Amino acid sequence: MRLIQYRDPAGLRHVGLVTEDGDRAHPLSAVSTTYQLAQMAIERGKPLEAVVRELATSETIDYAALLRDGRVLAPLDHEEPARFWITGTGLTHLGSADARNKMHIETHGNAAPESDSMRIFRMGIEGGKPETGEIGVQPEWFYKGVGTCVVAPGAPLPLPSFALAGAEEAEIVGLYVVDKAGQPRRIGFALGNEFSDHVTEAQNYLYTQHSKLRACSFGPELLLGELPPDIRGKSRIIRNGKVIWEEEVLSGERNMSHSIANLEHYHFRYDMFRRPGDLHAYFFGAAVLSYAAGVKTQPGDEFEIEAREFGKPLRNKMVPAEDIGLVKVTPL
Repeated sequence: MRLIQYRDPAGLRHVGLVTEDGDRAHPLSAVSTTYQLAQMAIERGKPLEAVVRELATSETIDYAALLRDGRVLAPLDHEEPARFWITGTGLTHLGSADARNKMHIETHGNAAPESDSMRIFRMGIEGGKPETGEIGVQPEWFYKGVGTCVVAPGAPLPLPSFALAGAEEAEIVGLYVVDKAGQPRRIGFALGNEFSDHVTEAQNYLYTQHSKLRACSFGPELLLGELPPDIRGKSRIIRNGKVIWEEEVLSGERNMSHSIANLEHYHFRYDMFRRPGDLHAYFFGAAVLSYAAGVKTQPGDEFEIEAREFGKPLRNKMVPAEDIGLVKVTPL
């Protein structure tokens, strides 16, 4: 079961249940946002999928046309964007350490000592999937921003004037709401483009957090239920209508060094992340990177990420942002 958020021609918001053929959607009654839908399921004490079935109308709308018209929104958002935490982890996939290590070698040479990335990856292999009820090894973690850094599917991904580069990170995103009792509740999963500055990151790993403070995108569809264990998709870059790079993306726990439960534990163990009413988008890490393959992106490139389980692909073009120059602070 997959959901979308969209606007009608009048600008009013809706939630839709995507049909089996993937080209149309049934509008849901009584709610206009996924956030409202999740809160309704919590209040009723019912599984989210059951509530969706109750609210789905017989009407259908042209979902493919919504995408063409740019009226599809990110599948989850908050009316107060500052209450939507965007975070993530890395080195969680069986191919991710190789990609990160290539960046390390390219910058520091073949004779460089083993990177911290490889060490933390090995830790995940050894202890990232603990037995049920146990706590595994701690993963990498980063802060990306709040809801204002999320751009809708199909919308431009801004490349800051100060960035040294910009490229995709094809990932799966866990989407969560915290209930009134402070209990994190998983709403579902979506495809995501975490979009980072890998040149800045490769200069010095203490710059990794700087490289992550960028826009991102996820969707267009929200997958309800459990994450399939073996997900196979594609990540590609399109330039002037032609694919210049493409690689298979493997995800799901079968292709990861950490379990989803272990990643969730290490995020939500912090009190600040269990504040009632907040939303969380948590990127689970990338398995492949075009940057690690030697691709140099440029403004106008379109990133496309797809996987059958998530319906329509996620597409965004990279566009240059306005040069803001020196930022000065004005004293009061």
